[in-house]
Amino acid sequence: NFPLAIFLGQVGAALVAGALGASLYTARTAKKAGEAVPMDGTLVQAGPHVFHVAEQGQGRPLLLIHGLAGQMRNFGKAMVDDLACDYRVVRIDRPGSGYSPRLPSGRAHLAEQADAVAALIDELELKKPVLVGHSLGGALSLAIAIRHPEKVGALALIAPATQHIEAVPEVFKGLVVPPDILPLVAWTIAVPVGVATRDAVLREVFKPDPVPSNFLIDGGGMLGFRPGAFQDASTELADASKEAEDLVTAYPKLNLPVGIFYGREDNILDYRLHGEKTAAEIPGAKLTLTDGGHMLPFTVPEETARFVRSVIE
Repeated sequence: NFPLAIFLGQVGAALVAGALGASLYTARTAKKAGEAVPMDGTLVQAGPHVFHVAEQGQGRPLLLIHGLAGQMRNFGKAMVDDLACDYRVVRIDRPGSGYSPRLPSGRAHLAEQADAVAALIDELELKKPVLVGHSLGGALSLAIAIRHPEKVGALALIAPATQHIEAVPEVFKGLVVPPDILPLVAWTIAVPVGVATRDAVLREVFKPDPVPSNFLIDGGGMLGFRPGAFQDASTELADASKEAEDLVTAYPKLNLPVGIFYGREDNILDYRLHGEKTAAEIPGAKLTLTDGGHMLPFTVPEETARFVRSVIE
């Protein structure tokens, strides 16, 4: 038994050393990510909630809401600059993403996020803004319009997640982690694995479009290599994905302009399910299709800006 005890002790020491090394690597990587992609705006208090907010332009307010594991730079600069010529463009990091702290509950349910954004709309004095939601940000935009219809003027949804999904998209399965071990995974193996698989993951997210060489910095992609980002994305995937069915039942009651913009070759979400089906369920909703994949606000920013303008007009 003595040699076995020595062996087990050595294995335990190696595991501890490995975990410590991974944690140090994670901390260094997170620090570099923050230096490479600093805050673009300021922190705004809205009731018990805090948001990282960046504003540009004047006119009718547009509130840009990014998707899962993203942040405000996912909306390409060319898109933002275009819209800011005529509108007050407000970009936010959703709760738990980018530089916005998590919700006080520590969870990421769409209903809670919707109420938090509604409080921010009041704080910023945005009068019936057009919500421009990408991917899961589209689902959140719908939740806001359903829960707070008096605060929303229109919805411009870009590759939105709008329907119940039976299975998590393959590229996001690495985010499926049991809550009990999520902090441990986030601070040990998540970031090293994320860095190692970065190129392959980004190819899947952008497919069939090529991954823009400037996405990690200009698109904010580097901020995904932080333990908090992994933990919050995992939590959100678990929480928000369960609420799609509740959203769908409310679609026929929506009474505002709704436009949906989708790439026919989207590799993450099927435009026929999340675009065509949803457009048929929301009174007056209009679906616009284009060639391309899921990351339209960054890959075709000018065309996406034209779509947003079409919804407003």
